[in-house]
Amino acid sequence: MLIDWFTVAAQVVNFLILVWLLKRFLYRPILNAIDAREQRIAAALTDAEAKKIEAEQERTTFSQKNQSLDQARAALMSQATAEANTERLRLLDEARQESTNLRARLQESLNIEQHSLNEALARRVLDEVLAIARKALGDLAETTLEERMVEVFLRRLPALDRQAKETLAKALKTQSDPALVRSAFALSNEQCRAIQTAVNETFSAEIPLRFEIAPALISGIELATNGQKLAWSIADYLGSLENAINDLPKTQSEPETRQGADA
Repeated sequence: MLIDWFTVAAQVVNFLILVWLLKRFLYRPILNAIDAREQRIAAALTDAEAKKIEAEQERTTFSQKNQSLDQARAALMSQATAEANTERLRLLDEARQESTNLRARLQESLNIEQHSLNEALARRVLDEVLAIARKALGDLAETTLEERMVEVFLRRLPALDRQAKETLAKALKTQSDPALVRSAFALSNEQCRAIQTAVNETFSAEIPLRFEIAPALISGIELATNGQKLAWSIADYLGSLENAINDLPKTQSEPETRQGADA
């Protein structure tokens, strides 16, 4: 069989032309499309990785912020609790102080009321005692209560102990102004002269005296000079009575206290 070299050459040329055409118009666009797709895939992967890193960073930031918020919330709760406890203690202290002040005011009011009652009772008792004493002295001794008090004062004056007499004598002699004799009632001229004589004799000197009425002495007489004083009054005898009167509320409250304890 004879080979037609011209035909073979023509087919070879046609094959080469076909290969060139395929490469030029088919393979190159396909390869370019594959390269472009690979580039897009690589870019997408790079972008995805970047977004993943960014997401990780955001997640870390969010976790840190969430942790900071938790710490801040815990700190605020602790501060609020501490402030609430402080305020509670302050309110308790205020209530306790107010209760103490109220109790003190109540006690003061009770003391004032008791003092007023004691004064009124003492004055009433004094009036009754003075009235009875005046009547008794007038009926039995034919003398007044005031006269009897002057007599007692004149009797007590020379009966002073040595130390008291020396102290009072020194005060009388160093005083430039007249010594003051205060009485709860007006003294007669005879009584004033008797007291002046008794003072001069007791202290062996001429002692100038000035007489003054002082109802607060409660039917008594006192000799005062240069900070020293010699006094006698019915108040001395009423002292024990006043103490007994002051003890009455305590005596009455003790059974109530025991009853409350038993309850």
